Amino acid sequence: MVYQPAAGARDLLPLDVAQKRWIEDRLQQVFHRWGYHRIITSTLERMDTLMAGEAIQRQMVIQLQNGQDEELGLRPELTASIARAVVTRMADMRYPQRLYYNANVFRRTWENRHNRQQEFYQAGVELLGGGGLLANAEVLLLAGNCLSALGLQGWHLILGEAGITRSLLDVFPAHLQAKVRNAIANLDRITIDTLPLSDELRDRARIMLDLRGTSADVLQKVSNLGLDADQQEAVNNLKSLVELLESGGNFPVILDLSLIQTIDYYTGIVFEVVSNTGAQTRVLGRGGRYDKLLGLYHPQGEDIPGIGFVLNIEDLYQVLLSTQQLPQGTPASNWLVVSQTPTADAATFAYAQKLRDSTHLVRVEIDLGGRDAQAIRQYARDRGIAQIAWIEPSGSPKIETLR
Repeated sequence: MVYQPAAGARDLLPLDVAQKRWIEDRLQQVFHRWGYHRIITSTLERMDTLMAGEAIQRQMVIQLQNGQDEELGLRPELTASIARAVVTRMADMRYPQRLYYNANVFRRTWENRHNRQQEFYQAGVELLGGGGLLANAEVLLLAGNCLSALGLQGWHLILGEAGITRSLLDVFPAHLQAKVRNAIANLDRITIDTLPLSDELRDRARIMLDLRGTSADVLQKVSNLGLDADQQEAVNNLKSLVELLESGGNFPVILDLSLIQTIDYYTGIVFEVVSNTGAQTRVLGRGGRYDKLLGLYHPQGEDIPGIGFVLNIEDLYQVLLSTQQLPQGTPASNWLVVSQTPTADAATFAYAQKLRDSTHLVRVEIDLGGRDAQAIRQYARDRGIAQIAWIEPSGSPKIETLR
């Protein structure tokens, strides 16, 4: 019998781990520089916790049952878990809270593909307790800083505003709003053309489908839709955000007010980070503002503003493969320490530990015996080990540098 991982799972071998860590380490350095602290939440969550924000469909959660018949699920994303942890475990902390994560998530897929991946790796941030222009700008600029730290080129940000788009739907008949919203979210022009709408409302829906492009063009189009005072204020806030992002001159933004989810998870800006390198367009991450989510978990129902994003490690990996930046091999050991006789074994371990106690990371292997000197040297060359310490019976080392 040949044993394989469970369907949808996979093993990461040493080179896979080295490349994954290369990405994660650079992201973590950026998170630290921006003042974010890591949070680790439970892999298992109660189903009511995962479903509270309706951020994901129930059938996508890999569900488990414990001895008390409590419905549990493997986390399909991190925001719900972090929201739950913050309002129940960090209630006495000052806001804003800047948190980041680096974790695996699990999602059941229903596509008819054998062994479809169900475990994914993500890194992201949540900025909790901060609303307004500066908080929005911080999270978006932080996302851009992450991509710059990875040396990625050819990416852009697609930016929408769920609150504006949702409010523009209010003029449609109540029984058709969900269908119009779903059609806009999926860029479904056929549905818009076939719904029982007046000519004026159909034209409005078509305009909403096309609210995508440069910030100047999109803001001009939406301003012609007869906005009320609240809508105009939201548009002005969005304009200020775009101007702040573009003031540096190197932050590529596409405004897209058709970027709206079919659920009410997001309450303000929403965005996707998209890579255009190569022949394939790839969504590297997404995020947005969710000012009502934490209130669902708060004991007193208190709303706490929040905004965050997630980056998909696998998608970043696929884009980075073509750049030759990722490690092409596992790190080589610096030393191979060899005991020349059994009486030198204790001295061999002691010398190896002395090398490991360096203030810098030094990788030290001990030869496990059973090979002659020529085979030991060949092993060291094959593994890229530059130095061999031969420990003599007296305990003294004889250093050999391989050429």
